Amino acid sequence: MPLLSFLLYIFVTSFTPGPNNIMAMLFANKYGLKKTIRFCLGVGAGFFVIMLLCSYFNLLLKHFIPKIEFIMTILGAIYMLYLAIKIMTNKNKDKDNDMDKNNSFLAGMLLQFINPKGILYGITAISTFILPYHTSNFSLIFFSLFLAFVGFMSTFCWSMFGSVFQNFLSKYRSQFNVIMALLLVYSAVSILVE
Repeated sequence: MPLLSFLLYIFVTSFTPGPNNIMAMLFANKYGLKKTIRFCLGVGAGFFVIMLLCSYFNLLLKHFIPKIEFIMTILGAIYMLYLAIKIMTNKNKDKDNDMDKNNSFLAGMLLQFINPKGILYGITAISTFILPYHTSNFSLIFFSLFLAFVGFMSTFCWSMFGSVFQNFLSKYRSQFNVIMALLLVYSAVSILVE
C-alpha cells in the first residue's frame, strides 16, 4: 500500500471544505463547540456506515469482476485529479442558510447518505488504496473505522477552530487551495505509478 499517498489523499479530502466541515464550522459559530459535538459524532457514525458499505461494494465488484481493479484505480486517479481542479477553482462562497438546519447526531449521520463527496471519497479510497492490499473482514472494518475517525476529526477540527479557520481561509484561500490541489495531484500520480 502506498502509505504516503493514502494518508495525503485521506488528509486532503477530509480536511478541505465540504458539506460536513462547513456545516460543523457554521454550527460551532452559532451554537458553540459543545452543542456541535453531537453533529460531529453523527458525521463519524454515518461515515463509518458509508465506509463499510463502500468496502463491501468494492469487494463484491473485485471478486465478481477481477479486471475492474485496474479500471477502479484509473477512475480513482481521475476523480482525485477532478477534485484537485475543483479545489483550485473553488470560490467557496459560504451561505448562512445552512445555519438553520438541525444541529444533531441524526442530521450529521443522515447527511453522509446524501453527501456525494463522502461516498465518492469512500469508493475511491477503498478501491484504490485498501482493496488491492487488504480484503479480510477485519481489515475492512479497521480501515472503515480509521476513515470514519479521520472524518470525525476533520469535522471536529473545523468546529473547534470555526471562526479562526473561516478567517484564515478567507485570507489565504487561494494559497491553501493550491497546496491541497497539488497534494491531490501527487496522490493521483503516485497510485498510477505504483
